[in-house]
Amino acid sequence: MTNLAQLNHDIFFASDQRQLLWQPRLEYWYEVNQRRGTLPARFQNASLMDIYDYCHASVRYFTFPLKLTYRNVEIRETWVAPTHLRREWHLSGGMLSEEIHYDEWRYSSYFHEYLVKTPADFGLYERLLMDESWEWDQAAYDSALEQAGQRGAPQFYFRRSPFQHLAISIMGYERSIFLLHDHPEVYSRYVEANTHADNAMYDQLCRCPVNILNFGENIDANLVSPTIWRKHLLPYYARRVDELHQAGKRVYIHIDGAMRPLINLIRESPFDAIEACTPLPQGDVTLVEIKQAVGNRVLLDGIPAVYFLSHYSWETLAACVKDVVNLFQPQLILGVSDELPPDADIDRVRRVGELVTKFNQEGKL
Repeated sequence: MTNLAQLNHDIFFASDQRQLLWQPRLEYWYEVNQRRGTLPARFQNASLMDIYDYCHASVRYFTFPLKLTYRNVEIRETWVAPTHLRREWHLSGGMLSEEIHYDEWRYSSYFHEYLVKTPADFGLYERLLMDESWEWDQAAYDSALEQAGQRGAPQFYFRRSPFQHLAISIMGYERSIFLLHDHPEVYSRYVEANTHADNAMYDQLCRCPVNILNFGENIDANLVSPTIWRKHLLPYYARRVDELHQAGKRVYIHIDGAMRPLINLIRESPFDAIEACTPLPQGDVTLVEIKQAVGNRVLLDGIPAVYFLSHYSWETLAACVKDVVNLFQPQLILGVSDELPPDADIDRVRRVGELVTKFNQEGKL
């Protein structure tokens, strides 16, 4: 097997790397089709790694060894309906709760009820933060490396920046915006507490053996305005990326939504690479505009996921592959922006892998 892990590493650490890496994210396609019984017959007994090999592809995310535990908090989980999970956090002085609504396959989800509902809840949430303990699970890491073999360099994502964590994971976007404007003192205290709690997580990240890390921010410019980007995100990114750079890490950010309002501001970011930028017709910017924003950084992905569905032709997908490679190679890890849909044609993924193999052998598509 080609050492895709070394190639993955070299693309981040060696700017003159000429080999092309094909790294779609196949987990969602595989898990949903497996659970709903729609895997193609020839893959009925196939593992996820078998699917990656079939597609001549590298694996991006296969290890999550950074573990968050609590010293004195009791967490109780109850399935209140087949697709509704209720989670309660019992700690000294009270209880916080959230409810998560999963899809019918219990794979993707959204928050039906957020953990923090009012400004008054932040006192308890700060206690929750103070009770955290971050640990590195070396056994889990070693096991993941053994399973993935040479298919990719280990990478993982971790807790988002304070604003994104608030808006996506613990309060919801609308309430977060109201908090920001109506209770700025509460928001500032939250950011201070969350940043302090993050210090222990970043201590582990700086010491861990993984050299490529992902800020899984899920930026969408319909929600993250230029003001929010400059005031509430960029300063935090600058601080944390500098810490990781000093520890010898390479760092990228996940931007998988609309980009146009932020396209000219991405150049200001400290990241080594940008993941999941989605061009037209699925996103709202062109490949050329993404290239202008990314500059000499590495781009991860670049092919709209919809091109793997039947209502787009193979010729359209192949032309897009050529455009992405011509614009971004060698600062490119070719992939799907941002995940392969369950109804996608897996043989198109393999055909892209064949194009990449041809490029690496002949220097052209």
